[in-house]
Amino acid sequence: MKIVFFGLEKSDQSVFLNSFDGADVSFVEEKLDENNTEKARDADAVCTFVDSTMDKNVLDALPNLKFIASRSTGVNHIDCKYAESKGIKISSVPAYGSHTVAEFTFGLISNLSRNIIKANDYIRDSSDFNYFPIMEGFDLQGKTLGIIGTGKIGKNVLKIAQGFAMNVFAYDLYPDLSFAKENNFKYKSFNEVISSSDIITLHIPYSKENHHLINRENISLMKKGVYLVNTARGELIDTDALIWGLKEGIIAGAGLDVLEGERELKEEIEILSSSSRSMKMEEYKILLEDRILIDMPNVIITPHIAFYTREAVAEILKVTLNNIKGFIANAPINLVK
Repeated sequence: MKIVFFGLEKSDQSVFLNSFDGADVSFVEEKLDENNTEKARDADAVCTFVDSTMDKNVLDALPNLKFIASRSTGVNHIDCKYAESKGIKISSVPAYGSHTVAEFTFGLISNLSRNIIKANDYIRDSSDFNYFPIMEGFDLQGKTLGIIGTGKIGKNVLKIAQGFAMNVFAYDLYPDLSFAKENNFKYKSFNEVISSSDIITLHIPYSKENHHLINRENISLMKKGVYLVNTARGELIDTDALIWGLKEGIIAGAGLDVLEGERELKEEIEILSSSSRSMKMEEYKILLEDRILIDMPNVIITPHIAFYTREAVAEILKVTLNNIKGFIANAPINLVK
């Protein structure tokens, strides 16, 4: 059994190094993509994170591959249907950050509502402790929070919101009515939630069906001055429509831990200087739009770190270890369906 780990921090490699008796275990510091498949050509299993690319070309370049262990909950970096057609099993790490991401979500909401980053930057630049209109915020108490998706993360966001004495509306394809009754909130239609909320936060997995779930059409339904938070997946929001909503003043501000095209943004210098990496015009357009968002003063952007705490990372490593052991023992767990 040959297992290759991609993009794993050196400090975390010891968790896996001597954990699989008789297995050939190796580590590649960079993420997996078409350019380095030769490093796992004979691998029976690979372990990757969301920054790797496991599309048809990569999967075809790994002829012995039988198992993918993703160190994440979302697996949209993997062509799961094609992997299934090749008999490749995929495991994920369900719910490792349900509290972690919920806490980070409220970190973004708190920054948007109280201008914490702006105030900090002002003090650093001026050392002036007088306060000015740019620092004026608003109370969360009594405001309406619209939660799109009430899985484990969304439910924890709801509980935190209640601690702030906020009103909560939620939308989910499969509403948990028992949870709603226990926690005294109402499920509404998607349009009702986005049109009646002061702050909207997204907590759903990405799929082709919900690509650009937030778009110009439904942004036009939102309350003027709404705030939008996304700690789920960047592709849930049409970036062009978001910029339009911000410029029109419909959206007063946004807190984004994820961006559409963030993979290209991370690789921007490499892409623009490489003759071997081709991009579609749409990818260039999104890259430019991401840069516009980064420069907007009413937008907070963080580099996909909502999950990133020592506790969550420890849980990811533990579950991934057990997922691989389960596969080796022919008793796989946490399989992606």
